[in-house]
Amino acid sequence: MGRLYDGPMPEGLYFRQLLAGRDFAAGDQFATTMLNHVYVVGDAASGEVVLVDPAYDVAALLGWVEEAGLTLAGVLATHYHADHVGGDIFGEHIQGLVDLLELAEVPVHVQKDEMAWVSEMSGAPVSSLVAHGDEDVVEVGAVAVRLLHTPGHTPGSQCFVVGDNLVSGDTLFLEGCGRTDLPGADPDAMYTSLQRLASLPGRLRLWPGHHYSPASSSPLEEVKRTNSVLARVTREQWLRVFS
Repeated sequence: MGRLYDGPMPEGLYFRQLLAGRDFAAGDQFATTMLNHVYVVGDAASGEVVLVDPAYDVAALLGWVEEAGLTLAGVLATHYHADHVGGDIFGEHIQGLVDLLELAEVPVHVQKDEMAWVSEMSGAPVSSLVAHGDEDVVEVGAVAVRLLHTPGHTPGSQCFVVGDNLVSGDTLFLEGCGRTDLPGADPDAMYTSLQRLASLPGRLRLWPGHHYSPASSSPLEEVKRTNSVLARVTREQWLRVFS
């Protein structure tokens, strides 16, 4: 049934972390290799939830939502890369938004700077995408999801704060951060975004877009202490390494 952190969660918040190749898309070697996380986030009382970055096997993800007695109210996309929204990568085709929209007519919430990128990569029509700016809030039942624009890995990368949780996509991992040498990446913008995340309250729990570490999540305070990309260095020092 996916990972649920067994520590305190705000009353009324539904939160699950799923791992591609294990909790869904089992037997898909590419999904198993890529180690993507999908998140199910919403209102435990009403059963309304959103999927964060649904890809690989959308029918299985929708089946997971249905079997849990939940109702899909929408999708949140952290960024446009195919392993998060569907499309072609490394000679592989990954299911994603366009496949999900054929099965469920729900809004897909994306950062406004990445509307065209998400549509082109995933094949989802722009008419299905809802553009958001920094600090917008998406309401899922009685649960508020705060959207943070964190460019650097891609122009429209965004992270989500819900309760005491930070879903960071490929902006920040438990160890390291998203690549800054891909099309649309910007090392200077990434420095600014990481400094912003480092300024958030340490009580938040960080949930990354990939399972690149032994742990599946960690308190942000611990990540600040152990992750070198959050070290207090100048912009010039950072760019010497990452540009």
